[in-house]
Amino acid sequence: MTNNENKKDIRIRSNVYDSMVKSPNRAMLRATGMGDEEFNQPLIGVISTWAENTPCNIHLHDLGKVAKQGIRTAGGWPVQFGTITVADGIAMGTPGMRYSLPSRDIIADSVETAVGGHNCDAFVAIGGCDKNMPGCMIAIANTEIPAIFVYGGTIAPGKLDGKDIDLVSVFEAIGKWNNNDMTEEEVRRIECNACPGPGGCGGLYTANTMASAIEAMGMSLPGSSSNPATTEAKLRDVEAAGEAVLNLLEKKIYPKDIMTRKAFENAITVVMALGGSTNAILHLMAMAHAANVELTLDDFNEFQEKVPHLADLKPSGQYVFQDLYEVGGVSAVMKYLYENGYIHGDCLTVTGKTVAENLAEVPSLTEGQQVIMPLENPKRKDGPLIVLHGNLAPDGAVAKVSGVKVRRHEGPAKVFNTEEEAIQAVLTDEIVDGDVVVVRYVGPKGGPGMPEMLSLSSMIVGKGQGETVALLTDGRFSGGTYGLVVGHIAPEAQDGGPIALLQTGDTVLIDQDTKELTMKVSEEELAKRQESLVIPPLHSRGALGKYAHIVSSSSKGAITDFWKKDEK
Repeated sequence: MTNNENKKDIRIRSNVYDSMVKSPNRAMLRATGMGDEEFNQPLIGVISTWAENTPCNIHLHDLGKVAKQGIRTAGGWPVQFGTITVADGIAMGTPGMRYSLPSRDIIADSVETAVGGHNCDAFVAIGGCDKNMPGCMIAIANTEIPAIFVYGGTIAPGKLDGKDIDLVSVFEAIGKWNNNDMTEEEVRRIECNACPGPGGCGGLYTANTMASAIEAMGMSLPGSSSNPATTEAKLRDVEAAGEAVLNLLEKKIYPKDIMTRKAFENAITVVMALGGSTNAILHLMAMAHAANVELTLDDFNEFQEKVPHLADLKPSGQYVFQDLYEVGGVSAVMKYLYENGYIHGDCLTVTGKTVAENLAEVPSLTEGQQVIMPLENPKRKDGPLIVLHGNLAPDGAVAKVSGVKVRRHEGPAKVFNTEEEAIQAVLTDEIVDGDVVVVRYVGPKGGPGMPEMLSLSSMIVGKGQGETVALLTDGRFSGGTYGLVVGHIAPEAQDGGPIALLQTGDTVLIDQDTKELTMKVSEEELAKRQESLVIPPLHSRGALGKYAHIVSSSSKGAITDFWKKDEK
């Protein structure tokens, strides 16, 4: 007898091909390389969001091959599938940006469809850009088979004149050029040196934020979120993930066993401590929804109040994510937080061990490092992601205040219905200190797709107005955004939210201490404006049309799965 014949059969879905009547199915599978021996092995999907059009994902197909090696080593039969990606940095400031957030749910649905349609017993998901990761995690929760996520890794920092630069450096350079602080040739030099190779954007932007959150949740191997894209460490953790997923299958450890309320709390804690992207709130709520975990927008304020911001990482600090890797990575940060009572240690992880057991095996932060500040002298004594409420955002809004000294801003609104109009106003110096720039009808339904305002926010910062001009939107912000910015305003304008009633000249108040976002307009005046309000029709064609008609409010995570009918 072969080893495989002696081995316990751990297949949970692919055994549907065993019977005599499934001979035609097996005939097609034999054409893919399977034989009698392989039919007795677990069928393991390898889902890669590989694409040639972005550095974040260009190397993922090769990483998928490495994951397949690990699966074969552990006794499984690997099958690699592909799905889509939309590169936010390339789509930014173009009509293509409307497709970014919808791609999250398309990825989730396509992964679920691929592994479900082919009766995979388990799978490894490999992502490299912002929406890849939550998309894969939503699929992992919905498929309900053993699974593990692998991040493709961060890009190396660009180098120019002895300094680290990255993609956001280019966006901000446009504002400096427009302000006559930088020449075209200087901008071009930054452009040509910012992105040196494969990997997700290098600061603590959305990709690195979500990778960190997923590791903190226990759904990727310890250390894998920090390992840069072009390192031997990344190749090792990808191969190890292939082996680990077989262990999950054998031990009958399912996503629901790992993606618990406590696991999400660990993820939120790490995001706050690192100073992560506002998108993390949107994505974690969507992931929790898929995992049947109760998580609300206001839950994030509980952790904001008690978890200090420790990481001196871009966009509001000086270091890039590779610098964090070099001083111990996310695992070392988790260890530091756990040792000081901020992390639940009893949560199960994809290693088959608890968080505490994993952290006992990882090194502490490098002595003398400066990337992570000590708890007794943090970058900020509380978290940088704040949920605001008020008559402008009854269902909530999200502010990122890392690196922002201004705690209260009150000024006149300048209201725009498109990002393009707002950008033009900035470029022509119509925006002055004290203004509150408002971009609306760009929410999940109104965009449609809730585009990010990185081009606009970076121009404002580049012109030196990052602390004097506020930017509000029912759309989103990139993880690379910083300054006086508030997004995710809900209800959105397309749903008739109060932001649709705001007019240029109205006074708007933003207060991070009281967590307030209000417009100083009387209820009587708002009622008058409501009577004459005309909301544009929903987009109705193609993928964006489908999305606009089914997507929920950003306050619910902009989900497209309504198993909870009352959460529309």
